[in-house]
Amino acid sequence: MHGGQVTAESEIGKGSRFTVTLPYDLSQSSASESEPTVTNSLQLAVNPENAIAPLMLLAEDNEANIQTFTSYLIAVNYRIIVAKNGEDAVAMAKANSPDIILMDIQMPGMDGIEATKQIRLDLNLINTPIIALTALAMEGDRERCLAAGANSYVAKPVKLRQLNLLIQQFLGSVN
Repeated sequence: MHGGQVTAESEIGKGSRFTVTLPYDLSQSSASESEPTVTNSLQLAVNPENAIAPLMLLAEDNEANIQTFTSYLIAVNYRIIVAKNGEDAVAMAKANSPDIILMDIQMPGMDGIEATKQIRLDLNLINTPIIALTALAMEGDRERCLAAGANSYVAKPVKLRQLNLLIQQFLGSVN
């Protein structure tokens, strides 16, 4: 009825993934493009008149997740660049020096663990906060992400307001 779709992928011995996609028209949004709406009481300390919004690298291969994250994060005053695999994430991090990186762990080709390790080898990116985002919620996954160089680990599905608070904590600690 909403014009969306539900898909399911399953692999024996590995699990299942269900995706629900609902259309969203940004042109019908009531928020003004010049003044982003912040839905929590903590606002990012960026004055649009004399400062540039923080640059965030989102490494994510799922289109629905990309749309969800970018729509929300742009609305709360971040600039977003997107890499759809680990190799692109490493290259884009080196080329753009983002203020913070959101790293999906399960991506095609180079996964997020290896991409995080590669990013940490670059001296210009060694202190860039990396938040690992993963549907992997198995025992030991958090430790593997942190050992690879991630600063924090967030299991999907992600609560966007809580993610924004975590991002603000990291950006506040590096500014």
